Amino acid sequence: MSALTSDVILQRMMSLHPKVMDLTLDRVWRLLDRIGSPEKSLPPVIHIAGTNGKGSTLAMIRAGIEAAGLSAHAYTSPHLERFHERIRISGKIISEDMLSTILDECYIANGPDQITYFEITTCAALLAMARADADYTLLEVGLGGRLDATNVVERPKLCVITPISIDHEHFLGNTLAKIAFEKAGIIKKDVPVVVGPQPQEAMDVIEEVAEKRRAPIIAYGQHWHVFRESDRLIFQDETGLCDLPLPVLPGAHQISNAGMSIAALRHLNIDQEALDGAMTQAQWPARMQRLLSGRLVELAGNAELWLDGGHNPAAGEALAAHIATLPKKSTYLICGMLNTKDILGYLKPFSAHVDGLIGVSIPNEINTLSAEETVGKARAAGMHSMAAQTIGNAIQTVIQKDPNARILLCGSLYLAGEILRQNNQPKE
Repeated sequence: MSALTSDVILQRMMSLHPKVMDLTLDRVWRLLDRIGSPEKSLPPVIHIAGTNGKGSTLAMIRAGIEAAGLSAHAYTSPHLERFHERIRISGKIISEDMLSTILDECYIANGPDQITYFEITTCAALLAMARADADYTLLEVGLGGRLDATNVVERPKLCVITPISIDHEHFLGNTLAKIAFEKAGIIKKDVPVVVGPQPQEAMDVIEEVAEKRRAPIIAYGQHWHVFRESDRLIFQDETGLCDLPLPVLPGAHQISNAGMSIAALRHLNIDQEALDGAMTQAQWPARMQRLLSGRLVELAGNAELWLDGGHNPAAGEALAAHIATLPKKSTYLICGMLNTKDILGYLKPFSAHVDGLIGVSIPNEINTLSAEETVGKARAAGMHSMAAQTIGNAIQTVIQKDPNARILLCGSLYLAGEILRQNNQPKE
């Protein structure tokens, strides 16, 4: 065990590179070589890229694997409350002892050389997962794919590309084709790739990359189909039909995420019975999550509190569509977003389905939009809106209007993490 806590080591790692984002794999390869190339010793890897649904799809694949009596490591980002959430070892969140040890090893091995926070922590995650037994390793891409720090496994067992939309244009390009090219960068020679529903512009690029690398495609609409029929999920591929429970994760958009997870599990020959587990046992916080207890829930009284970390126009459309299916009641957004996001594109789909918006700044986040800027964008999207100084003030503003309202706290995973921290604080 390191003599230092993981929090201290993580803070030191923040200073190893002047930029938060600098897409290249050179620094990653250098450090991986110094720590023994753990990427070569991982259990079979399932690598997941895409714009929307990566985390939910990974959660359902993991639930299916575990329902089959197998185990999986998992690496996801960002975390919500604690960094430890990013790394699961054989299904369990990494311990403080193991995390501080592997972070310290990577920090020492890297020395004074420049490396980004995400790169060095990804190397640490790979090191931890290589040292423990599991049946599979699930890797979620952080940003893009081609130059993402997770894209270092030469031959994964399977790749998955979830729906692609416009996001992170400053890093990935300003067209669907450019973004799809970066996402398709995870495709490896002769390795099958499950592909979710895609705009044709993105699908054309994925197919071109897959053809060049002789990677078999398992694509929605071509090789598998998924839809809801009454209160069941129906999945069909070339080997037959599955009649399953609906995903426990709420929202119509989870149907296609479920389809991708089932397609992946069937390719891995996971037992049919485990597919039920993929639907009913998946857990993924801050994806239309109903908060049922905690300090903020007590503050809200009779009002419903829902939490979601989606942050791009496609996520806004999916959330607004889900709200439209819920029982009618007064509905308000409490929204905080980063200044790198298309907030107007995110908010427009909500305008016909909510009664108003309360804008907040994301606490302790340098790149937050101000509450006033969020209010301005909400008004441009056609919503009644006003600013609040804190999340608690925002909740109080809503319940003064309607004590039985539905409140959706939304706009950013960073805001979601702060809300969970505040909600879970012990009473004084």
